[in-house]
Amino acid sequence: MKIKHLIFCMLLCLCGALSPAQELKLTYDKAAANWNEALPLGNGRLGAMVYGGVPQEEIQLNEETIWAGRPGNNVPKGKYDDIVKIRQLLNEGKNKEAQELSNRAFPRAAPEGLDYGMPYQTFGSLLIGFPEHRSPQHYRRELDLDRAISTVAYEANGVRYRRELFTSLADSVLLVRITADKKKSISMDLSWKTPHQDVLIGQHEGALFLRGKGGSVDAKDGQVVFYGMVYPQVKGGQVDLTEEQISIQDADEVILYVSIGTNFKNYRDLSADPQQKASRILEQARRVSYGEALKNHVQHYQRYFNRVKLDLGSSAQAQKTTDVRIREFASSFDPQLVALYFQFGRYLLISSSQPGGQPANLQGIWNDKLAPPWDSKYTININTEMNYWPAEVGNLSEMHEPLFSMLKDLAITGQESAREMYHARGWNAHHNTDLWRITGIVDGGFYGMWPMGGAWLSQHIWQHYLYRGDMQFLKAYYNVLKGAALFYRDVLIKDPSGKWLVVSPSISPENSYEADGVGVSAGTTMDNQLVFDVFSNFIRASTALEADAALRDSVRQCLQQLPPMQIGRHGQLQEWLQDLDRTDDHHRHISHLYGLFPSGQISPFRHPELAQAAKNSLIYRGDKSTGWSMGWKVNWWARLLDGNQAYKLIKDQLSPAPEQQQGQNGGTYPNLLDAHPPFQIDGNFGCTSGIAEMLVQSYDGSIHLLPAWPEQLPSGEVKGLVTRGGFIIDMRWNDGRLTALKIESTLGGNCRLRISDRTTLTLKGKTLQKASGENSNPLFAVDEIKTPAVKTQKGTFALPQTVLYDVPTVKGKVYEFAVK
Repeated sequence: MKIKHLIFCMLLCLCGALSPAQELKLTYDKAAANWNEALPLGNGRLGAMVYGGVPQEEIQLNEETIWAGRPGNNVPKGKYDDIVKIRQLLNEGKNKEAQELSNRAFPRAAPEGLDYGMPYQTFGSLLIGFPEHRSPQHYRRELDLDRAISTVAYEANGVRYRRELFTSLADSVLLVRITADKKKSISMDLSWKTPHQDVLIGQHEGALFLRGKGGSVDAKDGQVVFYGMVYPQVKGGQVDLTEEQISIQDADEVILYVSIGTNFKNYRDLSADPQQKASRILEQARRVSYGEALKNHVQHYQRYFNRVKLDLGSSAQAQKTTDVRIREFASSFDPQLVALYFQFGRYLLISSSQPGGQPANLQGIWNDKLAPPWDSKYTININTEMNYWPAEVGNLSEMHEPLFSMLKDLAITGQESAREMYHARGWNAHHNTDLWRITGIVDGGFYGMWPMGGAWLSQHIWQHYLYRGDMQFLKAYYNVLKGAALFYRDVLIKDPSGKWLVVSPSISPENSYEADGVGVSAGTTMDNQLVFDVFSNFIRASTALEADAALRDSVRQCLQQLPPMQIGRHGQLQEWLQDLDRTDDHHRHISHLYGLFPSGQISPFRHPELAQAAKNSLIYRGDKSTGWSMGWKVNWWARLLDGNQAYKLIKDQLSPAPEQQQGQNGGTYPNLLDAHPPFQIDGNFGCTSGIAEMLVQSYDGSIHLLPAWPEQLPSGEVKGLVTRGGFIIDMRWNDGRLTALKIESTLGGNCRLRISDRTTLTLKGKTLQKASGENSNPLFAVDEIKTPAVKTQKGTFALPQTVLYDVPTVKGKVYEFAVK
């Protein structure tokens, strides 16, 4: 026994001694004490949070379509006249009265017969009891990002136990394999736990099932019916199944299959049979041996995950557990934690957004409550969009598909809100939606009076096209872009000066310009930027598809009448059409910097005065904020070419989350999930996107290599990042300077590179041709904006010295450059 114990300890030490630069694992030496320490698994449809407990394991479960409520929109009737009146009050300068009317017309509490969006809800938890495992030793818990598998290993009563868990991307079930190094050592009890009240638990054909129904909220009866089953496959031992639990005694090995089905077919149809769906999935999964199931899952996962590699070097910190590394990150050099965090974001996107399913919501697919914070809905005034920022650049284009599918739905349901509330053609959505694709106002006239959600979401269609160059995709989603353009073509009105066309009424998301809660306004900067992009995208898409020439000309005329961005008295980029910003405003939303990122309307190279104004706004707002806000700031500072400040925001984000689950002091939980607080997943995705933007940018007519890399991470290598135009970038750098570069062209066309003027590139011994004029590659076309007359300017934007090169490429070819 002592020899076995010694071998076991040596294996643990050997695992810890593997090169940290090659390991992408979250590791812990104790079980999770709460949900924010549990480890997430997911296959897009099923989500699991693994606690790793001894003597009781809890696996909290979600299925992507378990939501409260039932099909239906939340568009109120008879509100057009109120909207017209709010516009009139704003034109007359009666802003407070306009806000008061907005609050009365759209109260914070949902009126009878309507809802303000339904919450995403947990299924419940599978409990696995090991009553004799009271004093475990040599405990290790981990999440392996390379294989999307969680493991728990420990010794109890002289026996070494191991649990291996994964949510199969191939078979759509959760599998749990429990083994021991001594025969007849596994005894356990299985049971369900759920906060749902109207449930039935029982046994059927060797499985323990749980049947329930989604909650009723705002007078909407819950109509999503779900059915979950756990089936044990046991080697040796004895199995006893009752109506409430499964007991297993003296087994050699146990494999658990967990399957969940719902009656959901689509946002209008709940006619599926949840038991039949769950049983069919379980039956198919059981036909595959565990070894094959594991192999199939890993292969399916790695065909996405392995596309991108990031190596920033390592340090002794990588030998410590993940929770300790987070606590010590501010004061210790831990470059691998940055790489781990980047890849964790890609892991989460693969795990929560699979083709054919639902988009990742405010918590991805991981939620343990019936009434989660902000309902865990789709908040589309920033959060849902942020979830998908890493999709294209992070080489996970397929993960974008569920968002596009939802957009097609919203382009249908949003016709009701456009017609009823604004008397407009096309479609729109406000700042929230849910499983039922609601498009009306949510959370009342202060937070919800923002008819721009569809405008922002539709950008993802155009950006996907710029990365993939897929004309069939553009054709399939063209009507979504057209419908958004039609809506704003109809609702734009003249501002009081008569100079500009603006959206009215609206808000700059969740912020106010007067102390007593006045935020409703006309022509906010973000609205103008969003409409600019909607119109520009439609013009380019209709031109490419040779469609709707007359509408294109009409939209182009409106585009020319949009207000330019303005620089205010503090040298800031104005948030509103009027100069109303305060330097002491530290609001989490800095919506008017949408034009800097994710849009590309503000370029340091083309608009240094606007870039400096955006920088001033960022400085006034400060660094520390909610997790998602800090994630957005990483991207902004990267676009401002300041890698050191971007890295400072990453350090702020990778600080321990506050114990108090409220406020605007974000950070990271021990399981690497983002804290608003409480948990929201968008900060994870925002930081992953920000790290990519620090490495490569492709929004400004060229591919800028190492545009904002920090001095604190001088050397590294990245493989597989994707740019607009369909170029895949592999590069290495040392002391902040590019040392190796390889580019694969998936579409062909001109590849325009921007690099430091201290670096020289040659290709096959020939010096590259310097760029001149506009990039001939249509996927890099830049829509020029109006630049304002500068009122005041605080500071001068310092541009790095760079050089542009043109490289004509052929589709499918790889180009390896010599770098000096």
